[in-house]
Amino acid sequence: MEAPGRKRASRGGRHKQHRCHVCGTEVPFCWSCTCGFQICQACMDLNKWGMSNDVTWICPDCGRMRSF
Repeated sequence: MEAPGRKRASRGGRHKQHRCHVCGTEVPFCWSCTCGFQICQACMDLNKWGMSNDVTWICPDCGRMRSF
């Protein structure tokens, strides 16, 4: 139980905008790889046929398999 008058620390603080490496737009969420590649949901939907098997996706920059 928290003490009265004490504020709870927020998770993550400020919400960061992400930039899609495919279309270049800033969006609140991107699928990200540890190599730094980011792809927005719209571009993922368009390119899913070539980089995913609906369970994992393969980063086009480094070739790592990433889960959804």
